[in-house]
Amino acid sequence: MEPEHRHATAVSVLGCGVLLVGPSGAGKSDLALRLIDEGAELIADDRVTLENRDGTLWAAPLPGWGGVMEVRGMGLIRLAEMSSAAIAVVIELTEVAAIERLPDDPRISILGIDIPHWRIDPRTPSATAKVRLAVNRARGAILAYSEQTHAQHGD
Repeated sequence: MEPEHRHATAVSVLGCGVLLVGPSGAGKSDLALRLIDEGAELIADDRVTLENRDGTLWAAPLPGWGGVMEVRGMGLIRLAEMSSAAIAVVIELTEVAAIERLPDDPRISILGIDIPHWRIDPRTPSATAKVRLAVNRARGAILAYSEQTHAQHGD
């Protein structure tokens, strides 16, 4: 399968790739900048090359654009960057009114690969914490609460 280019931003959070998607002006670069300020690493800003490598989705910058980020009001800034990373979760940026309160294990298929897919409002103070929660959930470090868990604990 051929690599695909998408309007998106990708960062590595806790060693896992996060693909930030949403319409132009949704806040992808801004959220990525806040995540980077908290220890994430830039993979690609604005345009991301996606590739299916043996059933794993990988993200990389377009050639010549590694480490370049658009910071609104400051222009193009060069940051340290990773050359590529496996994507563990897709975060779709949207307004809070469009976010389901209790989604049931949402997933999205990209290049034939099913990936956890969460919607968050990037303007909320908890946005970066929610991205880290999504990453931890995708890598199995935290589990989702379920009726089965509830029943097992006798709650």
